[in-house]
Amino acid sequence: MILEETYKLADGTAIPKLGLGTWLIDDDKAAQAVRDAVDCGYRLIDTAQAYGNEAGVGEGVRTASVPREQLFVGSKIAAELKDYDSAKKSIDETLEKMGLDYLDQMIIHSPEPWGHFHNGSNHYYHGNLEVWRALEEAKEAGKVREIGVSNFLESDLKNIIDNSSDVPAVNQILFHVGHTPRGLITYCQAHNIQVEAYSPVAHGALLKDEQLQSMAQRYGASIPQLCIRYVIQCGAVALPKTANPEHMKDNAQVDFVISGEDMDYLAGAADVDYGKDSAFPVFSGR
Repeated sequence: MILEETYKLADGTAIPKLGLGTWLIDDDKAAQAVRDAVDCGYRLIDTAQAYGNEAGVGEGVRTASVPREQLFVGSKIAAELKDYDSAKKSIDETLEKMGLDYLDQMIIHSPEPWGHFHNGSNHYYHGNLEVWRALEEAKEAGKVREIGVSNFLESDLKNIIDNSSDVPAVNQILFHVGHTPRGLITYCQAHNIQVEAYSPVAHGALLKDEQLQSMAQRYGASIPQLCIRYVIQCGAVALPKTANPEHMKDNAQVDFVISGEDMDYLAGAADVDYGKDSAFPVFSGR
């Protein structure tokens, strides 16, 4: 069963292959979403300072039906924080908001502030090293068990690897059918950086794709199940977002194997048009 399967991070720590993403889940609904997910068998819960729901997610973790130590809980340092002092302060604030003694994972949300996301004008290399230093200290202090990054490209990762003692444990990236950044994935794998895939169903943009519908039917699956299975079969952690318990259960029904031919088709699928979702903060309004 996929919810019981894990990958091994570089230091041997187990991380579930499938987790719950909480982006756009309101703070007052996050606790119940987490409790429902845990009841469904989820053990990986992902949030971020920018989501505005850390308090709710923390409440859900604290009141879940399994002990805290059985859960893998992660958050992200806001993309706009690019100095040591503010990053360090934000880690403590996250723990306080969530009411937790430690996080299993804390990552830098983006190499650039969202307003400058991947625009090439400023890579914020120095700022990211300062934030990374705060993360390394938090790890040393036992506040965070695994540290990593999100939305980092090869050059951003190289900056951390070449100038720090800790290699990022994970890189959480946009990765789904219609957006398979093969070069970046290969680079992460070569450096023992676990890829985590957010928005594995492309914000819903793939749900009406007739080719995917036909393929999914051959596996007795839905399009979301096919898409989630695809990123997992590529070796990534899948983080679909939902507050609906039925969708949580459906998203976990991915214990089938996509054929090599179909994997090649999915990997080569054309870029997805996100439509109205292109204006979400993660895309900087571009």
